[in-house]
Amino acid sequence: MTNAIPHYRPDWVPLAGHHLRLSGVHFDTIRVQGVRGEQVAADLVEAADGDAGPVVCEVTGFRWMYFLLAPGEVRKHDWPLGVQRFGERGSRTVTYIGIPALDGNTWPLRWYSEPTATTPFVEAGRLRTVLEVAGL
Repeated sequence: MTNAIPHYRPDWVPLAGHHLRLSGVHFDTIRVQGVRGEQVAADLVEAADGDAGPVVCEVTGFRWMYFLLAPGEVRKHDWPLGVQRFGERGSRTVTYIGIPALDGNTWPLRWYSEPTATTPFVEAGRLRTVLEVAGL
């Protein structure tokens, strides 16, 4: 019998499928499109020694990468023009982000990097550094 390590599942992560969650309440979001987003995600995971925090990937269409930060973090930092930010308080825009379950069929979303007990959110400073190195 093997002892599988259980997933860390914040309450905003659904048990099955995928659900929409309000950015700015459960988390703030930085979004980067396509190949650039994939490279930023890969560099972030490498910089974090594999524990980067929650990054959601769209597997179709524009293939957005969603970097989920702690609530309130987006407004604390200056972000480059090549990214979109969601969750700023006082913004007139309300944005829902699709969040996949940790297991099962979650198409067209998947986890590029899951939240963990040690890194429940992407660390904003680390993401900023990776974005700068990527030239964004």
